[in-house]
Amino acid sequence: MVGRVHSYESFGTVDGPGIRFVVFLQGCPMRCRYCHNPDTWDARGGREVTAEEVAREVLKYRNYFADRGGVTLSGGEPLLQLDFVLELFSILKKKGIRTCLDTSGICFSEEDARYERLAALTDLVLLDIKHIDDAAHRALTGQSNKNPLAFARFLDERGVKMWIRHVLVPGITDDDGALRELRAFLDTLTNVDRVEVLPYHTMGVQKYRKLGIPYPLEGVQPPARERVENAGRILSDRQERL
Repeated sequence: MVGRVHSYESFGTVDGPGIRFVVFLQGCPMRCRYCHNPDTWDARGGREVTAEEVAREVLKYRNYFADRGGVTLSGGEPLLQLDFVLELFSILKKKGIRTCLDTSGICFSEEDARYERLAALTDLVLLDIKHIDDAAHRALTGQSNKNPLAFARFLDERGVKMWIRHVLVPGITDDDGALRELRAFLDTLTNVDRVEVLPYHTMGVQKYRKLGIPYPLEGVQPPARERVENAGRILSDRQERL
């Protein structure tokens, strides 16, 4: 099985528990206005590698993440290459390596039986919920939030642990009402171990300029600390919305 890989990070500390070997896969069907990796969008980009080649690269660093860490597949959108993910996770699980998937869930389909196998091979999912309101989600990403929310329910029904991630963008994703609505949705799930508020940043601006792409959020500044703390309180406290 051949996949397209954008890059590796051999000592990741923010993509799951412990130290992670992070594999960034190429290709994404969404165009999030705050995306800081536009160089991962093109599904024809990156370089071709086999699942076995990636696994061999991972094993070189096994001693670093043997305690609490493991491997995280990110992107782009890794589920755009679902067969490759399944083969790589299968190899890693046979080696006793913990697996984590960093995804938006945008590719999920309840009719696709492969997701049952994915659930069995995945120890943790970092699910990035862009916006709880469907119209706002479409305006932000170009896609409906139907599949991401359905994926969250699917994982909950199968007992796959999740960390929820929400990027806080001033004027776009930081409305208190929408945050409370997201919290209400999370309260319907039993498998959420953590909720992370990720402050919007502008570190990807130079990539847009290098690629000759207009930056969609020109002039938007990172959120104030008070707004980040406010979002954290709302999304972490089950009783706050009451």
